[in-house]
Amino acid sequence: MITWFTTTYAGKILATFLISMVPIIELRGALPIGVGMGLTPLTALIVSIIGNMVPVPFIIIFIRRILDWMHRFEKFDRIASRLEAKAAKGGEKIVKYEMFGLFLLVAVPLPGTGAWTGSLVAAFFDLRLRNAVPVIFAGVVTAGIVVFLITYGVVAVA
Repeated sequence: MITWFTTTYAGKILATFLISMVPIIELRGALPIGVGMGLTPLTALIVSIIGNMVPVPFIIIFIRRILDWMHRFEKFDRIASRLEAKAAKGGEKIVKYEMFGLFLLVAVPLPGTGAWTGSLVAAFFDLRLRNAVPVIFAGVVTAGIVVFLITYGVVAVA
């Protein structure tokens, strides 16, 4: 099964898509991995963007209920508290810069930023789905372009 992901075109697309949905890794990791597996840069970019966006509406809609449920159990309470603290920290940018702050939170490809964090912050600040999703999408596309440029040496990082 694992060889299917790395030897077939469909497997490479699916692997890139799934990797881009994983928190922390997201598009920033999926794009170079997809290209490393042999996808064209443009294909890897598009698949990574789509995959990174899939969890966004679900996070915005359901994260509060999930965290409330997690607080009921001692094992999960600590994780839920950390996620809430992360949202509060990311929310400082939202309060100061409003939707542009959300865009920056998602667009800057640094640890602790991305679509998952942006969605978490949007949920905690009760941003409407129809307002938050386009801004998060714009941030994901921007992050994808930045990672693309860095991956291909167009922009030097040091």
